Amino acid sequence: MSDSNKPTLGHWINGRRVISETARRAAVFDPALGEATKEVVLADATETAAAVEAARRAFEEWSQLSAARRQTVVFRFRELLNSRKEELARIITSEHGKAVSDAAAEVQRGLEVVDLATAFPHLTSGRYAQNVSTGVDVHSVRQPLGVVAVISPFNFPAMVPLWFTPIAIAVGNTVVLKPSERVPSAAIWLAELWKAAGLPDGVFNVLQGDRVAVETLLDHPDVQAVSFVGSTPVARSIYESAARVGKRVQAFGGAKNHMLVLADADLDAAADQAVSGGFGSAGERCMAISVVLAEESIADELNARIQERAARLRVDDGRTDPDMGPLITRQHRDRVASYIDIAERDGATVLLDGRQCRVDGHENGFWLGPTLLDRVPTTSKAYEDEIFGPVLAVVRVKDLDEGLRLINSGQFGNGTAIFTNDGRAARRFEREVQVGMVGVNVPVPVPVAYFAFGGWKDSLLGDAPAYGPEGFAFFTRQKAVTSRWVTSTRSSLNMGFPEND
Repeated sequence: MSDSNKPTLGHWINGRRVISETARRAAVFDPALGEATKEVVLADATETAAAVEAARRAFEEWSQLSAARRQTVVFRFRELLNSRKEELARIITSEHGKAVSDAAAEVQRGLEVVDLATAFPHLTSGRYAQNVSTGVDVHSVRQPLGVVAVISPFNFPAMVPLWFTPIAIAVGNTVVLKPSERVPSAAIWLAELWKAAGLPDGVFNVLQGDRVAVETLLDHPDVQAVSFVGSTPVARSIYESAARVGKRVQAFGGAKNHMLVLADADLDAAADQAVSGGFGSAGERCMAISVVLAEESIADELNARIQERAARLRVDDGRTDPDMGPLITRQHRDRVASYIDIAERDGATVLLDGRQCRVDGHENGFWLGPTLLDRVPTTSKAYEDEIFGPVLAVVRVKDLDEGLRLINSGQFGNGTAIFTNDGRAARRFEREVQVGMVGVNVPVPVPVAYFAFGGWKDSLLGDAPAYGPEGFAFFTRQKAVTSRWVTSTRSSLNMGFPEND
């Protein structure tokens, strides 16, 4: 049922906003206020098909434009985004709840990938070999795929779309972006910015929606590739469904990121980074630190330092730029809090309890304060599951060997970190840990744009990471051309398998 008193956000199809009066709708909440502030329409199969068809038609012209003309559009988009990034950060905060400075940092990290995308002519250039056989030359080219779908999560409404869409567009594809229905506004804002940069209508489309839109995109024969970021169960389902019908897939799943602190580490630095990596963005990051593995001899001291810092964090409306904002929904807040209950029942010690967090003037917000748990059993669901909230679990270990064993035995392999001043220990950790992104005295090792982002095991389904050179390879396919220019006097019949001479 539509609430006529609230603004309604629709799709962006073929260069304009589209709102169907008959579409299903969902409420969009301001997490700090705890109330719905707008509605978003949810696409049906017909609207999904319209977005794909707009992208299919646009591909015919966009893919044929010269690299110089496409590069000009990407450069314009980059400059517009850079000049207006504070505006986008405020939009993100109003729907996600994160601190506005954190939202601004999110946009900046996305901007790094736009910078990389401007270099696409170099990063997609082929190879040429002359006279590989007598009179025969070989060269390769990389060509775009066609229509690609990007399905992004609620926690990074701008950064995750910017991991994929600038690269896909730059190399000649057209895009249908399906953002989370919880944070729909940033995607429309980006669409309008692309149009202002001169992107032709239909090249970038936004389809608001839920599972119906996702399943229709996966089944649509004109969608050539799918990029997804979210939970592992959904990532697995999308990977299997898309691959079954021959689509390329990037499917990024969940995480349970460990930070191993050895006895020789700088404990003040380790405590600072545990708090930053664990509680930044209220823990709603796939690269957040959720488990601290502390060597037994320094565990009490490290706990005290983490607890002292975490207790001083200011939790408030993200627009006031606090240390931490609210969680995304009331249901998610309650789910995260339930893991504190589970840990306590399983024998963990609650050193800092965020369950009673309240913010004056925003009593209905989705609040959960920083929570620190000690001696969490590794058999507890609070240790095994991805919590995705401001809950930091401390597990005590004997040494580097036990720390590595615990990390490597987990189902996820997204990010991890070691804090130590021992170069030999750090080098061994780098080599032996079974995780895709590793930090040495760096808690959240998200690679810069010219290195690829991607985990191992259940954190990445398939083998196609995001951005970096691998991102350009994902959104293009190689064609190898072997050529010979001969006269009829030099031609002859040869029924054998071709040989080089």
